[in-house]
Amino acid sequence: MILRIPSCLVLLTIVAFGWSTQPSAPEPLSAPLRELPWGQLNFLHTTDTHGWHAGHLQEPSFTGDWGDYISLAQRLHEKADNEGRDLLLIDTGDRIEGNGLYDASDPKGKYTRDIFKEQEIDVICTGNHELYHKSSSDNEFLSTVPNFHGNYLASNLDILDPRSGERVPLAPRFKKFTTKNQGIRVLAFGFLFDFTGNANNTIVETVEKTVQQRWFLEAIHDREVDLFLVAGHVLLDSPEYHSIFKAIRAVHWDTPIQFFGGHTHIRDYFKYDNKACGLESGRYMETIGFMSITGLSTGGQSRARSLNAESNSLKFSRRYIDNNLYSFHHHTSSNSTTFPTDHGRNVSAMIASARKDLKLDHQFGCAPQDLWTNRAPFPHKNSIFSWLQVQVLPDIVSEPSRKRIPRLVIVNTGGIRFDIFKGPFTIDTTYTVSPFTSAFRYIKDVPFQTAKRLKRILNQEVPQLVEIPHELAAHLPVSSKTQAAAFEGPVENFDHYDGFAHQMPLSPSSEDEIPLIPGYTTHDAAGSDGDDTIHSPIKFYTVPNVIESRIAFPTSEDENAKEPETVDLVYIDFIERYMLLALKFLGTDYDMGDTEAYMEGKELTGLISEWVEENWEGDC
Repeated sequence: MILRIPSCLVLLTIVAFGWSTQPSAPEPLSAPLRELPWGQLNFLHTTDTHGWHAGHLQEPSFTGDWGDYISLAQRLHEKADNEGRDLLLIDTGDRIEGNGLYDASDPKGKYTRDIFKEQEIDVICTGNHELYHKSSSDNEFLSTVPNFHGNYLASNLDILDPRSGERVPLAPRFKKFTTKNQGIRVLAFGFLFDFTGNANNTIVETVEKTVQQRWFLEAIHDREVDLFLVAGHVLLDSPEYHSIFKAIRAVHWDTPIQFFGGHTHIRDYFKYDNKACGLESGRYMETIGFMSITGLSTGGQSRARSLNAESNSLKFSRRYIDNNLYSFHHHTSSNSTTFPTDHGRNVSAMIASARKDLKLDHQFGCAPQDLWTNRAPFPHKNSIFSWLQVQVLPDIVSEPSRKRIPRLVIVNTGGIRFDIFKGPFTIDTTYTVSPFTSAFRYIKDVPFQTAKRLKRILNQEVPQLVEIPHELAAHLPVSSKTQAAAFEGPVENFDHYDGFAHQMPLSPSSEDEIPLIPGYTTHDAAGSDGDDTIHSPIKFYTVPNVIESRIAFPTSEDENAKEPETVDLVYIDFIERYMLLALKFLGTDYDMGDTEAYMEGKELTGLISEWVEENWEGDC
């Protein structure tokens, strides 16, 4: 696809050394950029980073690491201070599980907690991943909360204090502060969606009940507030956020409200009314969200520098920044020499040292092709789920004492978190693909006529009463609006697209014709101009909640072959609850007492790396 650049856009074509802080990261590529829409109050937003604080080491568009983000924030703070504007940093949770930098250490998070705390974040909250295990939620309470000195908020989350056993808030419920330059009085909250999968040492109160509690009602009755700020690991267009919006609007009918969301891993923007909006900023350190508001009152500081030329009416603007140094240099009017700060360089060095200690670049083998979670349909030769179903599961799922017994294996696609790129398959790759401690369990001798119906129920292909949560499936990394727009026009075809790892440098045939590289092309409630980098679109495909692999079944070549009467029903432990619900829906009486460990001591993550060692051996 060719872009003719309008005058309002710029093309970044800096040529310099030192583009990538992490030694093994590829260089980012030139691309047409949109400017940041600076306002009176500005925000940088991260969410769902899932341990990817080293950046993406096989994708040029997202090679910035946490040290680069620290440098970006400092340079933008300098610009804001020079112009009398304010800049706040927000993080809305799910900082853990999904990358070797977090998952490969013992204990998990040994390095990432110290790396993450180096960024000065003004409002931070938890995600659901911090709460799946007692150990990780205790770490939040004992380490992360104090690391952020009152900026960590937990409006609807309690924990059993590991030191006393007493039920206490994980962090303060809210905070009020006044911005440094403009004197904007901000009342901030930190929420989590109505999550029920947490370990039993934490208690998540529903948002609907929380907004009726006395402390919340007293807080929002404060009349000396210029902006309500709601940070949360919550979908933007969700019952939870609509409840908060309605509760605030019942008291303050026209005070501006800024929401920040997370959890769905997409770039998104949502309007609640003409004075309230929300931003979600993607996943996996691919995106740094930028949000600005102009036209706010400044009740907290009578001598705030006037921005009246910009402030005739309230205005919200957003930008989704691709996390790479090309974008960062442009948005800070800097280069490879003037951009990095000493603090940022030191944090990048911490990351490189941690990766070396964890041996994350150690190769198990060499992937012969790209395998996609959502950039190929299922089934397809380029789908990571087809690879898992056809090649991997039949080889790895076998209990020695029952290896001759036909088994029907069900795995949820949400347990596979990222793509495999052609080239080195490393320790780090293992955790980016499958970061969870997913063991196998089974029910022996299940009638095959029952077992074979489970996939359709779990994939919600038949009318049913069983509620299956969206967490079972692999996240689609774009909104439905963006997905639909990509399918309407010409797009990069995955059969001929080798991924961000193999992009070609920019070489326009003339000054105003720019070949675009594939990437995010976001369509949200504010239009289609939110991405800072202009890309050609990619198709993203919805995949089922679960896949099924049939192993040790009679082969079709056998003249006497017939369907087995019973099978071992094998599944990932994370979906056990839904397996049992689906079995009850089918009229059986199986319960937890009928389940057993299968291949005890083995986990999917380790089994995948063993398979790669045996089948993709060799250096790249």
